[in-house]
Amino acid sequence: MGERKKLTADRRKEELKSVAFAKLNNVPTSPRKMRLVADMVRGQEVFRALGILKFSNKEAAARLEKLLRSAVANWEQKNERKAESGELFISTIAVSCAPMLKRLRPAPQGRGYRIRKRANHVTIIVDTIDNNVKTREA
Repeated sequence: MGERKKLTADRRKEELKSVAFAKLNNVPTSPRKMRLVADMVRGQEVFRALGILKFSNKEAAARLEKLLRSAVANWEQKNERKAESGELFISTIAVSCAPMLKRLRPAPQGRGYRIRKRANHVTIIVDTIDNNVKTREA
């Protein structure tokens, strides 16, 4: 690895040490379905978002709820205290495409139809509300 890339990678690692986030890779649902659920909670306060996800009837909501609980636990561990109601919010939630599994389904007259089994990656970053205000003022 070149010196410039190494310095950039080290700087990125140092920045991530102060950020509380959680990642979920290779979720076997389509990114579009996951984005519908992610849009419901984007920018919400964490405990309100957990309530929304708990009572949503979408399958992706259960996976996202578990991921959000993990991000909150990561924040609690980094800050060495419990999260209080109204303190944390979802600052960033990103859903990106994962590699597709390509399969063939038998079709009439000897043909084969392609099936694309989609998957996605989800990243949630939680932050305190007062930290967000400080960064906007600066």
